[in-house]
Amino acid sequence: MLSRTADHLFWMSRYTERAENTARMLDVNYQTSLLPQSASEALAGWEGLLSISELKPAYTAKYGEAISPRNVMDFMVRDEKNASSIVSCLKNARENARAVRGTLTTEVWETENQTYLEVMRMLRSGDFERDPGQFFEWVKFRSHLSRGVTAGTMLQDEAFHFLRLGTFLERADNTARLVDVKFHAVKNDFLGVTHAKDQEFDFYHWSAILRSVSGFEVYRKVYRDVIKPERVAELLILRPDMPRSLLGCLNEVMSNLAMVTSDPSSETLRRAGKLRSDLQYARIDEILANGLHAFLTQFLDRVNELGAHLSREFLVPATH
Repeated sequence: MLSRTADHLFWMSRYTERAENTARMLDVNYQTSLLPQSASEALAGWEGLLSISELKPAYTAKYGEAISPRNVMDFMVRDEKNASSIVSCLKNARENARAVRGTLTTEVWETENQTYLEVMRMLRSGDFERDPGQFFEWVKFRSHLSRGVTAGTMLQDEAFHFLRLGTFLERADNTARLVDVKFHAVKNDFLGVTHAKDQEFDFYHWSAILRSVSGFEVYRKVYRDVIKPERVAELLILRPDMPRSLLGCLNEVMSNLAMVTSDPSSETLRRAGKLRSDLQYARIDEILANGLHAFLTQFLDRVNELGAHLSREFLVPATH
């Protein structure tokens, strides 16, 4: 396969996944902001969203230091100058799909194209302002549809594997950022603070984190217990059967990488395998004892390095 074709496929799926992840975080933050809480807690949530996506400097350059929920939503949903906004991600996904139109099935192309056209119509007509929650659900649904149509109609050849690689590298990156920022926001659990008000707030906080990765029902099924931060961390980092966990994503990256490389000494394959092994044999108590933030920061660095090696070995050198 031509490296340029593989590059477009990789980034098409990566941008689609990024749009979904942004919608998930915004949706949960929007729903949480409707709960009784102090103004400082509410603003901390919106500031956390900018931190997760590394958008704080770009936001400040446009809006100044003051954090406004309306401005954050506009910036992360409809601002075409923000490369990580939902509309920019869906536009870039469609442009990458257009570039490899002949490699995709008609159903996959029409899904990507229709998603972009429809999101522009919804933003122009004011659908987003009328019901942000419904808009975010729609974005998530279109991402699910894109993956489903890809799995259901495309030949499972190299093109399919590059699409999957983009999806799961992006998802691993996003889950790590989410866990890092959200665990930083609530330290009471690790300090032994047990005030009733703190417990109530923390329950909603941890529930919100789980809901943002569709993990609330999964947590109940796996642990059958009250929500505890160390178990939330374990579920989102080390559970191989959790679709959005770091280990679950790395398992997918490894299996798809193995299908596109014929070189067993591939540096990309080696790095992916080492990262997967470190997760596979890790224990959550050791991670927390050594520092969750340090662990996740290192994980993000290694995932970014993995993406860079993948670009050099298989794709066009990364400019995204």
